[in-house]
Amino acid sequence: MRLGPGVVTAELGPEPQGSSAGSEPGSIWLLKPWWCQPWTIVLTGLVALAGSWLVLQRWWITAPLGLAVVLWWVVFLVLVPGAYRQSNGPAGR
Repeated sequence: MRLGPGVVTAELGPEPQGSSAGSEPGSIWLLKPWWCQPWTIVLTGLVALAGSWLVLQRWWITAPLGLAVVLWWVVFLVLVPGAYRQSNGPAGR
């Protein structure tokens, strides 16, 4: 039950406001806190890679870290939102 913008309900918490990162209805990003948005996921991965290279300057450490970051991005930026969209689509209701 929606009572209006910013209304707090016991089950849902604050009603999510529109967001530039996937503001379409049913977007998983409307359910996530600010620190779990696509821009923070990408920025964290880039900072980890840059930090690894700037501090260690070892490609054999930075390359596997880069692979892990790319896998992390694929899981959290592609697969999870896709699965959420599929489960909440017209067939999943």
